[in-house]
Amino acid sequence: MAMNALSIDPMLPALPAIGESLSIASPNDRQWIITTYFMGLGLGSLIYGPLSDRFGRKPVMGISLGLFVIFTGFCALSHSFAMLLVGRFACGFFAASSRVIAISIVRDRFQGDRMARIMSLIFIVFMIVPILAPAFGQAVLLIAPWRWIFGALLIIGAIIVTWMLVRLPETLDPRNRVEIRAADLAQTLRSVVTHRSAIGYMTASGVVMGALVGFITSVQQIFFDVFHEEALFPLAFAGIAGFMGIGSFLNSHLVERVGARRLSQGSLMVLILISGCHALVAWAGFETMASFIAFQAMTMLSFAFTGSNFGAISMEPFTRGAGMASSFQAGLTTILSALLGAFIGSQFNGTTLPLALGFFGYGAAALLIVTWAERGKLFTRPGLSALRHGASLPPR
Repeated sequence: MAMNALSIDPMLPALPAIGESLSIASPNDRQWIITTYFMGLGLGSLIYGPLSDRFGRKPVMGISLGLFVIFTGFCALSHSFAMLLVGRFACGFFAASSRVIAISIVRDRFQGDRMARIMSLIFIVFMIVPILAPAFGQAVLLIAPWRWIFGALLIIGAIIVTWMLVRLPETLDPRNRVEIRAADLAQTLRSVVTHRSAIGYMTASGVVMGALVGFITSVQQIFFDVFHEEALFPLAFAGIAGFMGIGSFLNSHLVERVGARRLSQGSLMVLILISGCHALVAWAGFETMASFIAFQAMTMLSFAFTGSNFGAISMEPFTRGAGMASSFQAGLTTILSALLGAFIGSQFNGTTLPLALGFFGYGAAALLIVTWAERGKLFTRPGLSALRHGASLPPR
């Protein structure tokens, strides 16, 4: 799963250099280098669940990640903006397998709050990469052109694919294999869409993640154009992202004790409060680099308690057809977040206000959706005993 972040964040310090090399006229247009990756990630997510439900987790992920490595090389050789965007879309499309199938593997072996805890542990590993990735991209730029960022990703991707093929066991129980038939896919999709809690938490996750994508697409311009602190950008980004890692670590220790719903709903309310205060500070003209880092760090800390928990809650009802459900979840959340995040990025006007308002507005919308999904009853913990002792199945 960390391959996704590894393919996004090293690009941030390189966006001005890429824009100059490929003659990208508008600084806001450079954001499409990030956004097209997310669009490919979302669309690709829709197919890997059914494929892995039919053919197994390991072979599908091995083939798709191999193609990801190939198109990473395509990006390194791109000589036009359009060519680079095609390559970025393809990289996202094939990298989507790692996200979808990883979630399916977790669902193969765990359920309930135990599943939420494992998702949090995975999310900690996932967050180590974006903490270090901008510094990695900046380091490459100090000794080589921006194309070598893709070259380094190609090498790292090849190593990870090899490791996965050697070490990853097949976790799909043969009894849970699902034939790729239109009727079966339609039935599984119908069960996802018509399950109020599942579709509600999937949609809420996509909405609140839209603010995170907006942060990723606009943070480079904020540090370069608003605060004029290009040299401090990798360190500041690592500090902000680090709080999401801390939140995920805390969530992994608290979720089985407190419950995924209670933690995620409470933290979402805190996120709304913090981002609302941030928006007021930015609107009043009192924003400084220190205040931006502080507000965003606290926002990311709150966000960490929503992402993995929302995903675990939405996947609770599905055992057979977990791959299809995971595909739909990943596709819906990623496409929705990419579109909403692109809107925030397009509103960049030389201030931090659009980003702060984005977190506030999307957080409030997500809370309304969660309230609908829970039929107005927040902070519940259904099936407490079963969830506390979630099943753990051995790998096959």
